[in-house]
Amino acid sequence: MSECKSRGNKNKFCTCTYEPCSRKGVCCDCLQYHLKSKELPACCFPPEEESKYDRSFQAFVNAWKIPRSK
Repeated sequence: MSECKSRGNKNKFCTCTYEPCSRKGVCCDCLQYHLKSKELPACCFPPEEESKYDRSFQAFVNAWKIPRSK
């Protein structure tokens, strides 16, 4: 397995607003943590949904759902 490139680098493009998170900016740790919990990280959500802190797969689907034309 390759080394995490963002470890020790604290990715400046991280969109997570949960400040007390120890994984903030360390993408590989964040992704591993959330997937283990059957969730997705903040960077997968639009800002207005990310701030609700619901990282569930269903919240992801709802956030990106495109209304169907009738």
